[in-house]
Amino acid sequence: MELVLVFKIIGIGIITIVSDRLLKAANKDDFATLANIAGITIILFMVIEQVFKLLTTVRTMFNL
Repeated sequence: MELVLVFKIIGIGIITIVSDRLLKAANKDDFATLANIAGITIILFMVIEQVFKLLTTVRTMFNL
């Protein structure tokens, strides 16, 4: 399960990097910045979801 998450993050990172390079080559630096922010935001939400699951598991282990 965790390995799938790692591959998803890697895939989103690669797509973000490629779109950044293509947009910068086309002199669209503003859109490149937006693409980077979007990629980082997507990854951040994925990681936050996993942290929430971890905290829920810890809470149930200690019956808090």
